[in-house]
Amino acid sequence: MWPRADSRPEPRQAAVIDVGSNSVRLVVYRIDGRALWTVFNEKALAGLGRDLPATGRLSQAGLETAMTALRRFRTLLDGWPPGDITAAATAAVREAADGPAFLRRVKAETGFDVRVLSGEEEARYAALGVLAGDPSAQGVVGDLGGSSLELIRLNGVGGPADGATLPLGPFALGAPRALDIDRTWRLVETALAPMTHRFRAREFHAVGGAWRNLALLHMQLADYPLHVAHQYEMGRADALQLARFVERQSKSSLERIEGVSKKRFDTLPYSALVLEALIERLGVERVVISAYGVREGMLLESMTPEVRRQDPLIAGCEALTAVRGLSPELGGALEAWLTPAFETLKPAFDDRDPVLLAAACRLADLGARLHPDHRADIAFEQVLRAPIAGMNHPERAFLACTAFSRHSSATSTPQAGTVARILTAERRQRARALGSAIRLGCDLSGRNARLLEKSALALKGDRLVLTAAPGWEDMLLGEQVAKRAQTVAQALKLKLELG
Repeated sequence: MWPRADSRPEPRQAAVIDVGSNSVRLVVYRIDGRALWTVFNEKALAGLGRDLPATGRLSQAGLETAMTALRRFRTLLDGWPPGDITAAATAAVREAADGPAFLRRVKAETGFDVRVLSGEEEARYAALGVLAGDPSAQGVVGDLGGSSLELIRLNGVGGPADGATLPLGPFALGAPRALDIDRTWRLVETALAPMTHRFRAREFHAVGGAWRNLALLHMQLADYPLHVAHQYEMGRADALQLARFVERQSKSSLERIEGVSKKRFDTLPYSALVLEALIERLGVERVVISAYGVREGMLLESMTPEVRRQDPLIAGCEALTAVRGLSPELGGALEAWLTPAFETLKPAFDDRDPVLLAAACRLADLGARLHPDHRADIAFEQVLRAPIAGMNHPERAFLACTAFSRHSSATSTPQAGTVARILTAERRQRARALGSAIRLGCDLSGRNARLLEKSALALKGDRLVLTAAPGWEDMLLGEQVAKRAQTVAQALKLKLELG
């Protein structure tokens, strides 16, 4: 029996208010099983920690900006109350002499009870956030805020352990003054020196808006075609080159570069220098950008152990289709039907093939409510850019191509240049085969999960064999089904046998 879609918890909404050293943000999420969907996201770059190194207090201008934003957040949430509201503050409020007074004012004017996270808690939640986006992540997580840098190691079984907080946020290092590279490098080196052995790792997961902006800038400079920050990867050489380039740019130079947030011009060179130092000091070979962080980590912690064990990619694809599809059980049934054939093929993504097959099957009904002339193109675009966790960029492109071939027999996908840059020819061909096989299963059964059980698909030597249960041959193996099966066989370079 296939997994049942109705076993997921009922979707719920939750709001997280993040009072950071640089920004104050409200994010409202829809939590659908293990899947997190952002349904509202608003921030104000208040710069609460801007004056902290010099005065030991919160920036007064930033404080008023933050209060204005928080009062607005209260109004928004009163009009659209989610099930849960979590409010948390980080380094600036934690360290400022007037932090407690600020929190009392927040409570009096908005009713929000803001929890002040310790540095260790902040590091832990950042690591949980990375794991919410990629449960297989290993190495070290670095969360760069306005006033501090949190470092934490991911242990061998994927959990977070061994965290530390360092005064290496841009405001703590001297922003908004122009970057003095030599002076700042000495400060960063001094702070990192005791951490070198403790956090040495080949893979570094970068959390925080500053580093996401660096990644978007790298996409611009490299002419990278898929502007999705989450799970964007840079090798050591590329990341170092980018960091050194940004460090040496003046504010006016940065203003001329597309893709950089105008409100981060003062802090971005500092963020780049910290990244360079981490790569050099920790022996990092690969930088992976995570769009998830402390907020998502807090939400992950609130889930039941059973839900946390779900794969976020499969859960996300299932949730994406749930609001658009017609047959909730179809995805699990297709997975069970296709696995015996596809598990015998040479892996396209090593041990990730079963997860990608399961995720692709959950997307089978994505185009159910779309116009048939446009289903394939729209499904491709939706999957390519969907805010679904648990996949890197090649896997994202693979699933988009699979979704396209689910609805079209065309051999060329939309954005062929983008796809060719991200996916090898072998993976593109596998996506076409898998999408065609999902289409075959859907047409054979009329998207009826129980009817699909009356047939079987298998690979036997150089043959793709499609059979129906005794007495079901005429009802299942008609001309249209034979045509769909031939497309699958051709994509797999096999002969077709119907029986």
